[in-house]
Amino acid sequence: MSDMKELISLMKELEDQVVVCMRCGMCQSVCPLFAETGRESDVARGKLALLDGLMKEMFENPNGVNERLNKCLLCGSCAANCPSGVHVLDIFIKARAVLAGYMGLPAAKRLILRGMLAHPEIFDRLAEWGAKFQNIFTKPVNEAVGTSCARIVSPLIGNRHFRPLAAVPFHQKIPYLNTSPGHSGIKAAFYVGCLMDKIFPHVAQAVIDVLTYHEIGIFMPEHQGCCGIPAISSGDTKTFESLVRHNLEKFEAESFDYLVTPCATCTSTIKKIWTLMVRDDGRGIKERVRKISEKTLDINQFLVKHVGVKPGVLKKDREVISIAYHDPCHLKKSLGLAAEPRALIQANPNYHLKEIPESDRCCGLGGSFNLYYYELSANIGTKKRDHIASSGCSTVATGCPACMIQLSDMLSKAGDRIAVRHPVEIYAESLKP
Repeated sequence: MSDMKELISLMKELEDQVVVCMRCGMCQSVCPLFAETGRESDVARGKLALLDGLMKEMFENPNGVNERLNKCLLCGSCAANCPSGVHVLDIFIKARAVLAGYMGLPAAKRLILRGMLAHPEIFDRLAEWGAKFQNIFTKPVNEAVGTSCARIVSPLIGNRHFRPLAAVPFHQKIPYLNTSPGHSGIKAAFYVGCLMDKIFPHVAQAVIDVLTYHEIGIFMPEHQGCCGIPAISSGDTKTFESLVRHNLEKFEAESFDYLVTPCATCTSTIKKIWTLMVRDDGRGIKERVRKISEKTLDINQFLVKHVGVKPGVLKKDREVISIAYHDPCHLKKSLGLAAEPRALIQANPNYHLKEIPESDRCCGLGGSFNLYYYELSANIGTKKRDHIASSGCSTVATGCPACMIQLSDMLSKAGDRIAVRHPVEIYAESLKP
């Protein structure tokens, strides 16, 4: 962050928010990271105590502060259960921006965020090349889950079982859409999201199929950019604001009633983080962000609350499939949505929903947390896998592509043959003859 005034402003905002914490320790009981390490510095209370003297600490030990702040899943469990109403995620994101502004970004992050992510067309081309050559370095490992692993030892991939890049990303299948609404009278903008576009294009296609079935007009601009969560989670406000402006320009080209996305993280980012972190530019950007954030809805919420879910027909020639559901943190804790994705699943009579213990417990991915602290991430994820497997289900659904990646890894490494899907896929199936 080059503007020192903005840095000081963020510091003041942090000071005002941190003092609200009573240090009661309620966050300890819900923090998945603290459950693994038992360290006070890993729980929200410990980090907030650290931030209480951030100005002094930042100059004396910036690397130590940065390391402790980044050792966090940003799952929001602490904020959702805080009796004082401390906006913990807002504080941590602002603190990361302060530290990145003071210390600068590491070279590798700068290359990825500003050299690739900030330029959507370059990012798309690199992902397309990666999809073409990935089979040289990876091999399928669990057909039921749809995962691959590295052919040789890789420091980046390690022993992960991952969902490979799609052979054809969604933006190549359908680059652009602008259709008129039918009987619904509703027009929805469709924000696809990076992971849905490049790893789960079939989920994006399911969204198109469902919206078309319900006669919803669709506006889907080409060359959409990342929502910016990887950048702002790293404290890179420059890339974040660049991506916000890019997406605003794309979606402001057409009028629509709602902006929908099948990614819980993207929904939460557009609705909450955009309004929190975009700084006033004197040209009305905060108002533009406010308007689009108010129209933004998770696809499950949109279909259940604003369209109306149509119950499907039981197909007599197939067995009823048992399905579990994992609540993504950004969907339940950040947006308060839990019933809606279940309603989509239950609209398909060919599936029987089985609730699992701690369905809203974080799966452990946490974006870049998984890259830096994979062992901790996998330990948290294994507990989720155990709950899923104990249900006896053959499919598990979740409304976040990042969670889909983590669940796929954990289930695949355990040798489970449990498919990982999105609720909108299950609903789309029920609408087919």
